[in-house]
Amino acid sequence: MLKSKFTKTVVALISGGMFGSGMIISEMVNPNKVIAFLDISGNWDPSLAFVMIGAIATFAPFYHFIIKKRKQALNGETFSWAKNKKIDPTLISGAIIFGIGWGLVGLCPGPAVTNIASGGPVIALFIFSMLIGMGLAKWYVRNSTTHKK
Repeated sequence: MLKSKFTKTVVALISGGMFGSGMIISEMVNPNKVIAFLDISGNWDPSLAFVMIGAIATFAPFYHFIIKKRKQALNGETFSWAKNKKIDPTLISGAIIFGIGWGLVGLCPGPAVTNIASGGPVIALFIFSMLIGMGLAKWYVRNSTTHKK
């Protein structure tokens, strides 16, 4: 188990660097590539499907044989699962909003954060809009009568 804060930080940086590098190499940070993948009725580019299949094929054995059996992550934190397991209107509407945003722009949060280094104004606007959306969602959940006990 990882003990020191320094070790945890180094592991997080290495993991994040590997994840970001994988997204860059596979072009998942390229909005045009993502939009071409989503355009199944037009000029469809299936190459990102192979990226996803490769990721699943790599992760699945580690999850099944190692991670699933553990009670704690390597950093000592306990795994926590969502308490709400039902499919409700809030989940569906959130998924629809996320999907529309992803489809319109060709980016989801992970690749967008990876793209920050590009310094492009479109990425900055996307990140800014994403943060506003996250804030509005938190506000909604906090003030919604459907989420209060």
